[in-house]
Amino acid sequence: MGESRCGSHPGGGSHACGAHRRNAAAPSGGYFCPMCAAVEAASPGSCPHCGMALERAPSLAIDDTEYVCPMHPQIVSPAPGSCPICGMALEPRVALGADDPSGELGEMTRRFWIALAFAAPVLLIAMGEMLPPLAHGLGGRATRWVELLLATPAVLWAGAPLFARAWTSIVTGRPNMFTLIGLGTGAAYLESLIATLLPGLFPAAFRDHSGSVPVYFEAAAVITALVLLGQVLELRARAKTGDAIRDLIALAPKTARWVGADGAEADVPVAELRPGDRLRVRPGDKIPVDGTVEEGASAVDESLLTGEPMPVEKGPGDSVSGGTLNGSGAFVMRAERVGADTVLAQIVRLVAEAQRSRAPIQRLADAVSAVFVPGVVVVAVATAVVWGVAGPEPRLAYALVNAVAVLIIACPCALGLATPMSVMVATGRGARAGVLVRSAEALEGLGKVDTLVVDKTGTLTEGKPRLTDVRTIPGFSRDEALALAASLERGSEHPLASAILSAAQERGVTLSPVEAFEGLSGRGVRGRIGGRSMALGNGALVVGDLGSLAADAEELRRHRKTVALLGIDGRACALLAVSDSIKSATPEAIRRLHALGIEIVMATGDNRISAEAVASQLGIDRVVAEVLPQQKAELVARLKNEGRVVAMAGDGINDAPALGAAHVGIAMATGSDLAIESAGITLLKGDLRGVARAVCLSRATLRNIRQNLFFAFAYNVLGVPLAAGVLYPFTGWLLSPMVASLAMSASSVCVVGNALRLRSVEI
Repeated sequence: MGESRCGSHPGGGSHACGAHRRNAAAPSGGYFCPMCAAVEAASPGSCPHCGMALERAPSLAIDDTEYVCPMHPQIVSPAPGSCPICGMALEPRVALGADDPSGELGEMTRRFWIALAFAAPVLLIAMGEMLPPLAHGLGGRATRWVELLLATPAVLWAGAPLFARAWTSIVTGRPNMFTLIGLGTGAAYLESLIATLLPGLFPAAFRDHSGSVPVYFEAAAVITALVLLGQVLELRARAKTGDAIRDLIALAPKTARWVGADGAEADVPVAELRPGDRLRVRPGDKIPVDGTVEEGASAVDESLLTGEPMPVEKGPGDSVSGGTLNGSGAFVMRAERVGADTVLAQIVRLVAEAQRSRAPIQRLADAVSAVFVPGVVVVAVATAVVWGVAGPEPRLAYALVNAVAVLIIACPCALGLATPMSVMVATGRGARAGVLVRSAEALEGLGKVDTLVVDKTGTLTEGKPRLTDVRTIPGFSRDEALALAASLERGSEHPLASAILSAAQERGVTLSPVEAFEGLSGRGVRGRIGGRSMALGNGALVVGDLGSLAADAEELRRHRKTVALLGIDGRACALLAVSDSIKSATPEAIRRLHALGIEIVMATGDNRISAEAVASQLGIDRVVAEVLPQQKAELVARLKNEGRVVAMAGDGINDAPALGAAHVGIAMATGSDLAIESAGITLLKGDLRGVARAVCLSRATLRNIRQNLFFAFAYNVLGVPLAAGVLYPFTGWLLSPMVASLAMSASSVCVVGNALRLRSVEI
């Protein structure tokens, strides 16, 4: 890593100044001494200089050492290879850099061009009847030997990976598309090889009218080349499904401007940063890691997180996220989350996990695929038998050709790719729009939702309430009421508490110690101050005659304000009103959700009058007020029992029971306060427009999957009978194995291409 450096000790030194080091961290995943910056180790231990225990260095955000199958995510390998179930090339769990991280595309491309170079002349020779000069130049026997010499490298060398995967499928008892390809091309090549070397072994039913045994070197070679072409096109298309993750990773800067305690600055790799480091962010720079602004101010483009193009003003105390783009201002920030802990790393990890998850709709394809290959083999055998018994002469030759065509045209790969390719592209598209999908199951379920339950505070409103009114009974001052209320709320984490505490701080009131403090979920707080019993909360906590405060509370609630009553020794003495403004995006979001046919139910712990005032302004369909957190979960359960498909949108923390009870939980989150572990969908921009985007994305994905499945089913339903020769008795038309190979390769490419359309879907 090199020596540590600091402004106070410019000469460096391996361990002279740990406090002012240039953060010469150990290699990612290694260990370092917190005092002696240059001391590094690959395993835990103690520092040889100061004796302190070594600490683990922050690991890189992404682990690209595992490879998985796009169709069977349970197949995980530490190195590139092929899936033992379907034979497809394994892909990195997270595609970090190039489109061909495993080298599979490059290898298949080389083999394709070599196969094509040998297959093309074989095909020309086989077409000798249409090329008289070539036909007269070679005799029949010599022609076969030339075809054998040319076809052998095309089939056996260029097609070696195809045969290897076919053999693996047989050994493991997992038949797949490569089983069919191996049987088809192997049968054509082997028959041609024996016909060339030992033609006398064949019975008369194999011989044509001239008495020779037909050979199919051109079919075997061309089929191999076409299958390799299909693999190349498919690998290229599949690589594009990782564009979203690669784009996200590319947003993270590689270096940061580190600021020492004495003001000295140096450019350091982002991988070497640790929590607590001070960093300078210059105009136009990308913010390196998550942290908090300490000095200066600027507008930050957070569109990578939220999907919103408008920059957000940032000043001292505001949080910033790694990968976002600084505007024209400059500021100094303190790093808080680095490496795998940053918001951007969490997004990448979540998208990668979602892309490898399986949607419930995939079960249909899985059930069909389980019997597909054995079924095709049975059809191919039946085709050979029918043609061998009832076909025209040479019957056995026709039987072989048509059986090979059946084996080649069938493509279980298209069926298996139908769902995972759409899910991969859709989750990447969602991440670009600030919609993080935790699983394919959540993505599929959201498209079927007809009822959305929403919390009020922080979901419909800004979640930043402010104290607007303090009203008291005669003989009781406002400052005294505010001081007592703020003293009680000092131990609470409720949004209303922050509003009361902020107001108390602004007015400079003195707070008192609280004894026997107790927070009552959904009701308020209580405790003892100066020997007197105090309570602050709603009507369920502060009871009794409210006197003149009753009319005041009613009036304030009609103005959409939340009222908290202060009771002393069981007597209501004051009320405090807090207002939380509606988010500017909420009305538009409600209109979009209604246009999507979704009924909106607001469930809030606020009083009914305030809740209904908000609902009336926004056009919300139904209001359930004064509910405790567990009652929200009960509401979700009742709606599900009514036959509704329910989504719940909340802050992902207080609403956790309801989020878990819903068919789909949607966590509203902003910036580095992500609650991505709380729900199936997380919205990085905390407003309901993200829910509408997520629903549109889900429905578009389901349409895309159904299109893929229909194409895959229709292709095989039509292709297999055509290859078997069902039209021959009526039209005399047969499907060439080479045409069947081209169609088979095209089917998978079409499925992946259709899935890629989701990259540009409007949400």
